[in-house]
Amino acid sequence: MRYVRLGSSGLKVSRIGLGMMSFGNPAAEPWFLSEDAAEPIVRHAVDAGVTFFDTADMYSGGVSEQVTGRLLDKLFARRSDYVLATKLFFPMGPGPNDRGLSRKHIMDSVDASLRRLGTDYIDLYQIHRWDPETPIEETMAALHDVVRAGKVRYLGASLMYTWQFAKAQYTAQAGGWTRFASMQTHYNLAYREEEREMIPFCADQGVGVLPYSPLARGLLAGGPRDTPRAIAERADGSQRVDDNDTDIIDALRTVAARHTRPPAQIALAWLLGKTPVSAPIIGVTRPHHLDDALAAVDLTLSNEDTATLEASYRPRAPYGHSQPTTTTRRDPRSDRTRS
Repeated sequence: MRYVRLGSSGLKVSRIGLGMMSFGNPAAEPWFLSEDAAEPIVRHAVDAGVTFFDTADMYSGGVSEQVTGRLLDKLFARRSDYVLATKLFFPMGPGPNDRGLSRKHIMDSVDASLRRLGTDYIDLYQIHRWDPETPIEETMAALHDVVRAGKVRYLGASLMYTWQFAKAQYTAQAGGWTRFASMQTHYNLAYREEEREMIPFCADQGVGVLPYSPLARGLLAGGPRDTPRAIAERADGSQRVDDNDTDIIDALRTVAARHTRPPAQIALAWLLGKTPVSAPIIGVTRPHHLDDALAAVDLTLSNEDTATLEASYRPRAPYGHSQPTTTTRRDPRSDRTRS
């Protein structure tokens, strides 16, 4: 395993981050794995040198945080040996203040996450989306306060428009508050719309990029797309298939044949070679699924490989940014459409 700084911050993370979204309560969604089923996967990651783990309060209604906290406490000798990331924004209850990025919800949420995770601090606390109802000054000041209180070490953000992220960063700078060290966003060979503005902005500002869905829900691994989660996502419209995908897969197979490597390793190596990507967030449901990600860390693609992989991409309409207002009720048990 290799380790890099998260953007221009001093925090070092493994080049692969393990996404914990799939671990929770199987009774809520058929694709959630129980704690017992998750342990071999997390153990395999730890044995391979992975030290960066990403979850969110609303994954499986908080159960993912509980599972994450217990497993990491079991598998690491010291709390300082791993980097723990979680998120807030989406509803965690029926009340009007149980959601969003208000000072009240931030203060309530960080304490609730700390209890579920069973830890004294969160290394990377991320806002899951942009809140159109709360002044960004209120949000950034509150986030700064949880850092000053020692409950959080670094701040991160997730999928939003670049103008929104820029506004948050410059608001923090103007107020003398803590800026975001990372941006977790949707980025892979089959979806490169963040290259329009977000990726260049992060590179310019020293923000580490944490791509989620790096294999496009298995599309770039060449695996079956008939899993319970894939079926559910196609049904609710959150999983999109584009005609351009076939051309991208053909190019991916061509480069994979050159290297005699599986397509997934090539797709991940391409992503790892992009500035300012720090660590793709890998979601796996079997221990061997992690092996492609681990092998990709040491794989370097040539300029010819990169040109082949990128030539067939056609721009598509960005999606996933626009969200309902924070007063909209939704089921907090799961979030099929989010990272």
